[in-house]
Amino acid sequence: MEVKRDHGAAQARKKKLLWLGAAILAVLIAVAVTLGVLASQGVLQGSSSAPVSSSTAADESANASPNGATDDSSDVDAVASGITASTTKSRTASATTTSSTASSTPTEPACPSKDDIPRSARGSITDTSSWLDLTDFNCTFTDETVGDLPLVGLNATWDDSARANPNVPALDKPWGSYAEKPFRGVNVGGWLALEPFITPSLFKSPAGLFAEWDLTKQLGTKAAAVLENHYKTFITEKDFKEIADAGLDHVRIPFSYWAVETFEGDPYVPGVSWRYLLRGIEWARKYGLRVKLDLHGLPGSQNGWNHSGRIGKIDFIDGPNGPQNAERALKIHDRLSKFFAQDRYKNVVAFYGLANEPALALDQVKLEAWHRKATDIVIKNGAHGAPVFSEGMQGLAHWAGKYPEYKANNLVVDVHQYTIFDPNLLSLKPTERIEFGCKNFMNQNVESMANYGPTMVGEWSQAHNDCTEHLNGLGNGARWTANFPGITTPACPTQNDQCSCDYSNDESQYSDKYKLFILTWAIAQMDAYEKGWGWFYWTWKTETAPLWSYKHGLDGGFMPKKAYDRGWDCSQPIPDLSDVPSYI
Repeated sequence: MEVKRDHGAAQARKKKLLWLGAAILAVLIAVAVTLGVLASQGVLQGSSSAPVSSSTAADESANASPNGATDDSSDVDAVASGITASTTKSRTASATTTSSTASSTPTEPACPSKDDIPRSARGSITDTSSWLDLTDFNCTFTDETVGDLPLVGLNATWDDSARANPNVPALDKPWGSYAEKPFRGVNVGGWLALEPFITPSLFKSPAGLFAEWDLTKQLGTKAAAVLENHYKTFITEKDFKEIADAGLDHVRIPFSYWAVETFEGDPYVPGVSWRYLLRGIEWARKYGLRVKLDLHGLPGSQNGWNHSGRIGKIDFIDGPNGPQNAERALKIHDRLSKFFAQDRYKNVVAFYGLANEPALALDQVKLEAWHRKATDIVIKNGAHGAPVFSEGMQGLAHWAGKYPEYKANNLVVDVHQYTIFDPNLLSLKPTERIEFGCKNFMNQNVESMANYGPTMVGEWSQAHNDCTEHLNGLGNGARWTANFPGITTPACPTQNDQCSCDYSNDESQYSDKYKLFILTWAIAQMDAYEKGWGWFYWTWKTETAPLWSYKHGLDGGFMPKKAYDRGWDCSQPIPDLSDVPSYI
């Protein structure tokens, strides 16, 4: 019997099955897409064990990396090799950490690799893939400039709401009159402008490394790695926080012309210190600290001292290349002042230094003319911060009535007050030294404020002798003990063979009475200098020189815990210091 097929019904059933399958597939796709979106936005998360493990391993790897140069290193080549090795590990660990963090929570884009940098910029100062330290830098590549100076490393936004301490206004509030509210600050010396007495470990060997010129020349191609390792480790964000915690409200940042550019024959590392200067300003901003920019080394060396970069030779204003180098310095100020005219610096840069300690031996008429040109450039370009010039070892009285044309611009005179480079002042006994500070230094400030105008003390210290290693130049010894060239009689108060440098250089020996002496000596100077616009202590940190380190003083109990709460001033009787030997 033949069965007759219903072809129409079969076709209908087939179509129904196809539509049903398509609908199920569409639902599954929609669910998958929804889950994917939720997961990518962090609404849904998988197991955190893998990212945490990965991140922890990366952190351990970073922590295990060697730190580079050590204080007891005696070979600059070994130092450079150690830095190169540690840098590779550190950057690998950092990249791993970033990657693992990104898998669990949204983060900023990963830093570019070398291949991401345009070929024309690879190996340049804008190549962030070659930087040894990326902490708190914006690692996004950019070749944008202001004043022909790079913006790379900076974030697009900033916050000026921080306040250094309850006694001063937040950055975004006016400071008011410095004559009525003097600032209290500290230098971060020896960081971006090297000095052997601050970081002797960098100058240990070979013999003849007197200044940064000699060091970078000796290191050659390894200089960039050695110096950047120093920049990233000697002063960190922690230091800026501790500066604010100490009751200080301003920080002076010395840097030199090679942060901006170098010239033919220069061995200096160009440009690297620039980004650390910018990062230092951002750290100051974070903790409510206002900044004094200080050009410490000028082309040709303005004084022939090691902190200018090169010892002995002065070729600025005077000398065979003096006029050319003076013009170069003006062009550097043109670039710097354009850069620091940006709106981002209006609340954080309070002072703009023109030249640190130009030599007394320079042609003073030409130097004054140069100061006028530099000041005009800074004002014309709209740089934030009052311009500052150095009194140049001539004494504050010399400047009475000078530069009246800049009165409206608050051109500040900067004096550096020390009692240890003059044998007559070295011989002061402890109580006499404090009396000198309370009377002489105070009167100098009062008279300068009346006869010139805005006056600051840009450097001072607790040192009462010149015993610190390398303070007078590499290997020059001390006047205190008569082992300084040309000195035959010890300059300490007893002026005999009792005079010793051993005690003051060894913080572990300090007695309570000795600490009281150097604490009172510090407070006397603070009190005196606050009769002007304020002061910057020299300096925040040293490797082995406690009488030159504000941080050493805080940690050792011979500096006020808060700069604004001192418990003594010059109007009160000086404590009994008769038990403090005058020969130590």
